[in-house]
Amino acid sequence: MRFPVRWWLLSAGSAAVVGVSLCGQGGVASATTVAYGGRLVAAGTQAAAAYVPPSQNIYYGASGPAVTSVQKRLAQLGYYVGPIDGQYGADTQQAVWAFKAVQGLSVAGGNSVMGPYFRHDLINPKAPPDLVPNGGPNRIEIDQSLQTLVIYRANRPYLVLHVSTGGRYYYCSTGGCGYAITPDGNYKALSYLAGMITVPLGFMENPVFFIGRAYAIHGGDPVPWYPASHGCVRIYADAVNWFHNDVTIGVTNIYIRGTAP
Repeated sequence: MRFPVRWWLLSAGSAAVVGVSLCGQGGVASATTVAYGGRLVAAGTQAAAAYVPPSQNIYYGASGPAVTSVQKRLAQLGYYVGPIDGQYGADTQQAVWAFKAVQGLSVAGGNSVMGPYFRHDLINPKAPPDLVPNGGPNRIEIDQSLQTLVIYRANRPYLVLHVSTGGRYYYCSTGGCGYAITPDGNYKALSYLAGMITVPLGFMENPVFFIGRAYAIHGGDPVPWYPASHGCVRIYADAVNWFHNDVTIGVTNIYIRGTAP
């Protein structure tokens, strides 16, 4: 299944303070800029069967034409890879984790090797699971079992991100103690705050809240391969620069399903 080519919008915000929130964590990730000349990739007309993957394994930190080939293919399939620059860095690693999860390949231990099964699945990949088929044509689905977020447009997968949801650990803060769980349910994008937001547990960058001012999709914290948040949905530093532009406050439905591994 091929996903449509996407145009990015970038924005920057100023710092603000939120009085009540559960999800931030100490430490601020530095903001980075997405730069493809304004577009994701211009390979949208390539048939799936026509793609020829690299013949060798590709490891994190690699560079060269083989990396560029995979970046273009993942971008064509709707996975956000960051700049298509032939460098296997953190943005591309996030896309590799998301793609592996959807294809049923293991990311345990942060496995980001582009091995033979990964490369084979680039030819004719599975689409992300459709969690809420009647959830509205333009929606967001978060699959905690896979640690993925899918933006739908016209009832079709449009963009896929790796995320990190609640880590299911027990923690205590100034507001009390509890388990770090992202609650399954049907929600709506309620509000958006631009910039780096100070919250009781640390910081959030460009949060889109879906439960009061307590739970949000946001950046500003690490996004490892495993569930690690206090309950929010973390997205990677580059993606947080434009993600809010794909959300209509008060309109966009957000569906969360599954159990964090």
